[in-house]
Amino acid sequence: MSMASTPLVPLESGDRLTREEFHRRYCARPDIKKAELIMGVVYVASPTSGRHGGPHGMIVTWLGHFAAGTPGVRLMVEATNFITADSEVQPDAFLFYDPPRQAGDARLTEDDYVEGAPQLVVEVAATSASYDLHDKKEVYRRAGVPEYIVWRVLDRRIDWFRLRDGEYVRIEPDARGTIESTAFPGLRLAVEKMLAGDLAGVLTEMGSG
Repeated sequence: MSMASTPLVPLESGDRLTREEFHRRYCARPDIKKAELIMGVVYVASPTSGRHGGPHGMIVTWLGHFAAGTPGVRLMVEATNFITADSEVQPDAFLFYDPPRQAGDARLTEDDYVEGAPQLVVEVAATSASYDLHDKKEVYRRAGVPEYIVWRVLDRRIDWFRLRDGEYVRIEPDARGTIESTAFPGLRLAVEKMLAGDLAGVLTEMGSG
């Protein structure tokens, strides 16, 4: 006689949970590839398309190139981040200093998750621009993430936000078409080259400063 299958632990977009309960349910659902808790509300991601995967790969290569040549900088890709008491996120990519420089900065926990605010977060918004530019942006602002980048694929735009006096301000490229991080000096982005898919040009520009 066959045994009945164990019911799956419920985890659906719109659920309102504590961070602890969200994390417990998420760990019990290996069939769900990506879910986040934003200010107490669950968001379960749709399957990743090539429209997201291509830009995501370029961002990871750009940040990885910088991290590889910069001691003390860690790159994480879609790693769980206990960023605030009511939010648990999996940014597409983020950078932080290891060891942390001050209280509240991102750091690895004993069970190998990241807790606290990274210095720079990047999200690729293929279909979720409103989510990344509103609720999620608010979480990063509240947490004190100094720099937040959103690549809006459908709009062919990259928005680079910098925290000033507790609010995010959009930063425009300089005369060369680049933006340089203040959190990570030397990390420069040639915006139009990235949007055009010219990754070699992006890496060359970063190394020419």
